[in-house]
Amino acid sequence: METQSYIPVPPGVGMEENFLSLDDILLSHERLPCRTESAFPRLGFLEKSSDTREIPEGTKMEMSLWLAKGLYERKRRVLSVELPKVYRQGWRTVFSADPTVVDLHKMGPYYYGLGSQLLHFHNPENPEIAQAVLQTFIGRFRRTMDSAQNAYNEDTSALVEPLDSLERALFKAGQNGLNAFQRWETGRASQLTASSLVLNYRKRKITDLQA
Repeated sequence: METQSYIPVPPGVGMEENFLSLDDILLSHERLPCRTESAFPRLGFLEKSSDTREIPEGTKMEMSLWLAKGLYERKRRVLSVELPKVYRQGWRTVFSADPTVVDLHKMGPYYYGLGSQLLHFHNPENPEIAQAVLQTFIGRFRRTMDSAQNAYNEDTSALVEPLDSLERALFKAGQNGLNAFQRWETGRASQLTASSLVLNYRKRKITDLQA
């Protein structure tokens, strides 16, 4: 039986991450443009362009998403988070016109995940950001799945290259479904096999019995 040292864990959906997911771990390291609203003593080493011991109030810098979320407080203004350019009004206009022409992977491989995480930071443009992310996904979904279903035994690198990480997972699922259908259609899928969920459940039961 084929075994895996790591069982893939899907990313979280919405504003909360799944910390068992490799995709969400990578997402948490995406960098956000921030502005300090108070001085940060003895943390000057975080700002590479400064040789002072503290980060003064009003400093503009980039922080990882996980750090910005940890420091951000709505009532006690320690840090303010600015919108990355892909979520600003100009790009939202581009997405509303035709979202399929944008290379989302080049703009940031976690466009949907980071967009949902930005809603943690109480920005007046949050409703527009949420709507833009949703409509972008809807506008690109059919093309993504059509491409996955119509590319059999072909080089799909050009199709996958402009996709966000979520879209790449959907594309892969579509390709798996297409391949499974082709095996069934040609009579190569007559043997029933247990799903990975059933196999993993059996492994856990055996481990529990041996404990």
